[in-house]
Amino acid sequence: MHQDTGPRPGGRPRDATLDEAIILATRERLVKDGYSRMTIGDIAADANVSRPTLYRRWSTKLELVVDALDYGFRKQRDMYTVDLGGMKPRDALVEAVRRLDPAYFNPDAMVLMGNFAGEATRTPELLDILRKHAVEPRIELLENCLSLLQDRGAVRDDIDKHTVATMCFGSYFAAFYRGDSKKKIPEAIVDVLWPAIAKTAAKRRRPG
Repeated sequence: MHQDTGPRPGGRPRDATLDEAIILATRERLVKDGYSRMTIGDIAADANVSRPTLYRRWSTKLELVVDALDYGFRKQRDMYTVDLGGMKPRDALVEAVRRLDPAYFNPDAMVLMGNFAGEATRTPELLDILRKHAVEPRIELLENCLSLLQDRGAVRDDIDKHTVATMCFGSYFAAFYRGDSKKKIPEAIVDVLWPAIAKTAAKRRRPG
């Protein structure tokens, strides 16, 4: 990404506090205005910096937004490396579904995703970044959980992990658009899925 705290060409170091203020202002404007409507002038005013100060750090709005997104992605990375191996099979799946929630870390994530979907024609780079850093890691977490449960003999070997993960991920968007609470989604989804994907006791039992 474009951020850096090293010396500027004239020998002057970057002010990390100022950089963060601009990044946070950008993230707020993305939620309020969306990418197309937000302006560098509004961001500079929100961050209490001049436009030249901002442009010395980021030459375009897209570069600034990419770094603003990266700021959030870096804060979320730990959620993708949770150890589910020590949990009971069903509990592990519930936790993996819980972490599929786009708003697990950022309560404004649904709005941001909607904004970027609306930019798919004008600025497709934003949706590509979102897929790579916010969608796929979540989907992979659940797919990896299912693989782990297969290895443990708790889940059938013939399930379509990609489809299961996609359905679970989509449940959060359905709840958002229907105005439903998302709190019960992990348990409710696993209640429906578990009888269909879990190995029965008879199938798990080894012969002899």
